[in-house]
Formats: sequence, C-alpha cells, structure tokens
Amino acid sequence: MSFLMKIVLAGDGAVGKTALRERYLGKGFTAKYLMTIGADFALKETEIDDRAVKFQIWDLAGQPRFSSVRSVYYMGSLGGLLLFDITRPETFQNLDNWVRELWKNNGKGVIPIVILGNKADLKDQFPHHITTEQALEYCEKLSEETRPYGFEVKFLETSAKTGKNVQEAFNLLGRVYFQFVDQQKAQR
Repeated sequence: MSFLMKIVLAGDGAVGKTALRERYLGKGFTAKYLMTIGADFALKETEIDDRAVKFQIWDLAGQPRFSSVRSVYYMGSLGGLLLFDITRPETFQNLDNWVRELWKNNGKGVIPIVILGNKADLKDQFPHHITTEQALEYCEKLSEETRPYGFEVKFLETSAKTGKNVQEAFNLLGRVYFQFVDQQKAQR
C-alpha cells in the first residue's frame, strides 16, 4: 500500500510550477505559459528508498490576487516544493513569503520544504541570475529555523524544459519528509 503524501508547489507566478509538475508526470514541456487559476492537482505513484509513495501534488496559483483562496489548498500538506525563477531575482526575494504562507496555513506548522531554482537552462543568458551560492546561503539560514524540527532545507537547480533534477526534486522532498517523521518519532 502506498503512503499518500500531499505536497504543494508554490512560488510566484510564471516560475514554472505547472511546467515542472507536467514534466514530472511525463507529459513533456510546453513553452506556452498557462496561468493556473486557484489550484490544480495531480497524483503520481513512485518509490522512494523502498517506500511506496503516492504524491498528491497541489500546484498553487502564484499571482497575488489568488492569495485569499490559496490558504485552503495548503491545509493538510506534508511538504512543499517552493520554486523561484533563477533569471528573476524578485521571485527569489519572495521565497520568505511563500515559506511563511505554507507554514501558517497547512495545519501542522513547520513542515519539510525543498527550494527549487527553476529555469536553470536559461542562466547563461542572464548575467544577473540567482547563483547556487546565494540559494544555498538562503537554505542554510532557513535551516537554522528548521533543525529543531528535525530537517534541513535543501536546494536543487531544476529545469522543467530539459528535465534537469525534476524527478530528484520530488524524491528529495520525500526523503526529507521521511527523515523528519523518523526524527519526530525518535523524540517521543
């Protein structure tokens, strides 16, 4: 039997959440931008370290006008993939808002997250892109907050277009979640 794991994909509009999800589901990449209205969801079964997992993936609209409806979709989440577009620094600067929104609205407080710098295939075209070092520094700062809860915030560069680290992103979130649960059990 599979473990059902509700996760959210969150981040500013047009950072590639839907494209990442579609690539993960094996549907390929489309360069056409389709704005998510409210939320969209999908299911995918996989195996992570010999554990059967069924991801319930909630892809949340990133535009500010959807903030009032987003809170409902976070409820019951066990983890999150938080995306920024490495070619748009403002999407990186907004990560804190996404982290806080997820932790405030999921009903469980601080839950595992993985930060994804998406559109890695474009970084050579943008001299002022967010560097891996900047992202790792941010994750380390955030990990100071999350270590008492039993997990560290991880970072991956991804590309929904090329498929770089897409599968790995979901697997990494699953691993961080299972470590988090094991840590919680050990503390009881």
